[in-house]
Amino acid sequence: MFDVLGIASRNLLRYRRRTLLTLLLIVIGMVAVLLFIAVAGSFKSMMVGQITDSVLGHLEVHRKGYVASIDNLPLNLNMKPAMLAKVEEALIQNAAVETWSPRVKFGGMFSNFAETTSIRINGIDPEREAATAPLLPGRMIEGQKEGALVAKGQIVIPVLLARGMKTKIGDTVVLVATNRDGSVNGKTFVVRGILESISGPGGRDGYIHLDDARELLRMPDAEVSEMAIRLKDFSRLGQVEAQLKQALEGLTSKEGKPALEVHTWADLSPFANLAKMIDLMTLFIKIVLVSIVLVSVMNVMIMAVYERIREIGTIAAIGTPPGRILSLFLAEGLMLGVVGTVAGTILSLAAIFGLNVWKLTFAFGQQKNLVLAPTIAASDVLTIAALVVAVAIVASLQPAWKASRMDPIHALRHV
Repeated sequence: MFDVLGIASRNLLRYRRRTLLTLLLIVIGMVAVLLFIAVAGSFKSMMVGQITDSVLGHLEVHRKGYVASIDNLPLNLNMKPAMLAKVEEALIQNAAVETWSPRVKFGGMFSNFAETTSIRINGIDPEREAATAPLLPGRMIEGQKEGALVAKGQIVIPVLLARGMKTKIGDTVVLVATNRDGSVNGKTFVVRGILESISGPGGRDGYIHLDDARELLRMPDAEVSEMAIRLKDFSRLGQVEAQLKQALEGLTSKEGKPALEVHTWADLSPFANLAKMIDLMTLFIKIVLVSIVLVSVMNVMIMAVYERIREIGTIAAIGTPPGRILSLFLAEGLMLGVVGTVAGTILSLAAIFGLNVWKLTFAFGQQKNLVLAPTIAASDVLTIAALVVAVAIVASLQPAWKASRMDPIHALRHV
């Protein structure tokens, strides 16, 4: 085996320029793919983290049909106390769940006594909401970021409303909402903070205390619109979703159908489509890498066979078996793949390290100066490396097979 590799290495060194050009193509492909995976993966993680840790949570539990009508924020599809108790029991029993936060969501009218506009209100438990969406307090662009996000009698409003209606910290405003029975209720609040939107200038979500929301809507029971959930390990999202669905399937409606639904952040956010596009682009880049390696290595091996026909005829004539000739050319392809992979991996890791030192920043929605921290898992590096080596061997197979099947007499006559 080592003799074969030694002969293969000497053959590659005989044609240094062609060998170096082939290795360069493999290295460029490796660097392009690994860098793209690292940068795109970092951006995807950053994007998902901003959405889950600022707004949604990792999972949400709703009453059946609520999400289908979520644009209307229907109050008649709130979870009753019995449902809420069942959900909390399932969450307590699941060791993968870190914390959860109940929310009451509804649409209303926001007035500063001079102008009135629509607003989406989230009634929250401040401490539990901060634990479930830890980046939420950091979105406060005016007001105190320390302490509870909101207290009773206070409201946090989106920057869109604050600027459009010239509302400042400490101003008194009125919220008007229609409860489930159709009666209109109003309540005054003091503006505690102004919140930056995560999804662009169209954000209209404000936050008040959960007790204030129930009082404004005159809820006789402790209902909630949704339960937002944060996991200890985000990678277990699919597993926990399945476990919660199984735990809650026993709670049924009068028709015998499941009364509750479990949704991941991807089911609730349009940014999930962007995450899928990043995955699709990563797959496309991998296909391009395979094509580069396949074409470059096959070209080199075909040229090697063509230029060494008489040499192949000579070693075949002195009794070298076809399998030995086949292994010689496959070894050349293997060495091209291995050397190119090692060099490409080293350069890629160095480039990733440099990007982390450089600290690239970008904006996501209204969030500015988010630092990109490219990282790549060892499994991704090993997968790409194995793919490159395998493709290099496969690309060598056809030329190697042709060389091993040459007639020595015809090969020796070749000019």
